[in-house]
Amino acid sequence: MKVIRANVLGFCMGVRRAVRLAYTEAERSAKTRSVFTLGPLIHNPQVLEDLRLRGVETLDESGLPEDLGGVSVIIRAHGVSIETEYELRRRKAVLTDATCPRVKACQLKARALAEAGYMLFLAGEKSHAELVGILSYAKTGALIRREKHPENVRPCVVVGNAAEAERIAARLHREIPELRETGTKTALIGQTTISEDEYGAIADAIAGYFPDLQIARTICAATKERQDSLRELLDKVDAIVVAGGKESANTRRLFAIAEATGKPPGKPAVLAETARDIPEEFFGFETVGIAAGASTPDTVIDEIERALTSG
Repeated sequence: MKVIRANVLGFCMGVRRAVRLAYTEAERSAKTRSVFTLGPLIHNPQVLEDLRLRGVETLDESGLPEDLGGVSVIIRAHGVSIETEYELRRRKAVLTDATCPRVKACQLKARALAEAGYMLFLAGEKSHAELVGILSYAKTGALIRREKHPENVRPCVVVGNAAEAERIAARLHREIPELRETGTKTALIGQTTISEDEYGAIADAIAGYFPDLQIARTICAATKERQDSLRELLDKVDAIVVAGGKESANTRRLFAIAEATGKPPGKPAVLAETARDIPEEFFGFETVGIAAGASTPDTVIDEIERALTSG
């Protein structure tokens, strides 16, 4: 069997930075104080287990202890809401902010646009930690706007796909007369891991009702690079293994691309957290490609390649 890796795969800059900060904090503080990440640091079970073995546990955001004095808390790469960060500081936690710089830029962009009076559409998964954080920044910007211009505060809504975007845009256009005015300030911000095709379709749906829509270029280059690299790989292989955590949004999108754009459509694809997830029939193909999400460590990619070549 021949195994071909995608040209770009595995850890992105933001994830690598978050993991490095977590290991550094574990080494520095584990013997003197408790170390936690607020929610899973990244969506990869192997990395989380390795951190646990080093004394880094996961803290549930919904059940924060009232007193975190002296406890080290690492904010994960996806970022957190303003309210959550405030609560951590109020409870005296020692914070390490591992928010991806690109996510932080989206948070600040959302706050600035809302404060400037824009109606905001946020594109992505409603319950994803990254989007929850961005939404909180947008709401903070709207509150600041309300204090200065109470008569001119615009809605902020989350849309998961083009159909939902069109439905909500149509409702807002119909129900709020002032939004039908030419030049209404409207902007779209996307979750950094959303696919370009999906983001473009959402933008088109909204622009049908709000033609002056400003589209923020928030998609992470690392996400696009991994998606483009996967597409290039599809023509060269008989099947695709997408390596990564099943809770990872960007890994799931890679898998969706592999399933949807294979030539011919329906080319075998599997999302594998470990080599054990590779179906038996994959070992019968002549050429198998490996792609990997931005939260997938090299050790997992190497393990999957060894399993394929030795199987």
